[in-house]
Amino acid sequence: MTTTLPRPSLDVRRADERFTTEISWLDSKHSFSFGRHHDPANTHHGLLLVNNDDVVRPGFGFDTHPHRDMEIVTWVMQGSLVHQDSTGHNGVIYPGLAQRMSAGTGILHSEKNDSWRLAGDVHDEPVHFVQMWVVPDESGITPGYEQLEIDGELLSGGLVTVASGMPAHADAAAIRIGNRYAALHAARLRPGQSVELPEAPFLHLFVPRGAVALEGAGALGTGDAVRFTATGGQRVTATEPAEILVWEMHAAIAA
Repeated sequence: MTTTLPRPSLDVRRADERFTTEISWLDSKHSFSFGRHHDPANTHHGLLLVNNDDVVRPGFGFDTHPHRDMEIVTWVMQGSLVHQDSTGHNGVIYPGLAQRMSAGTGILHSEKNDSWRLAGDVHDEPVHFVQMWVVPDESGITPGYEQLEIDGELLSGGLVTVASGMPAHADAAAIRIGNRYAALHAARLRPGQSVELPEAPFLHLFVPRGAVALEGAGALGTGDAVRFTATGGQRVTATEPAEILVWEMHAAIAA
């Protein structure tokens, strides 16, 4: 991990430029190298290694699999995702619920779109979620899990700190992550509403749904992302109902 100051830049990545994994039950778009998709020039930005935009069909999901030494934040846009892990945590993640899993020394977990029926009422919608991985600043920690509902805070239309390990956000973050140089913010914006991005050595802006205009760069649509280096302070304005996810990072993975 390094805190060396980089040169200023702004790199727009369009939705259709992402790696794609499509199978019968999964439509997954990868902002960075992931699985069988590898590009040595596109492995991470700042501390962010994974930004996967997933849609899972009803009744399917990811079977039990391992992780180690990674901070994993899951953000659901539509539907619900059932989580179970080897530390005994289980629950349902839904829109407006912040969830973090610290893999640490090693953890097994599964994530499923469990359709269910009650009194003849069938709930079988796809689940759409974004899963993001950042490296921890300390390896070998005890695995952990945390979740908290922040739907009410998102109604403000401003940037809400979803997850952070930064001391500056000690009282503002919904959930904690094991990296003191990183924070995730989210905003739900109505047309005409805008927010100002934080300033940091590294920022990653992702638009999982809707459309916005970024000051100095123009229109961004669903699935578009921007990688900022040594900049920030630009305004993001919704041109239709939209949601944005912003990683603020004050260090990077050492080359």
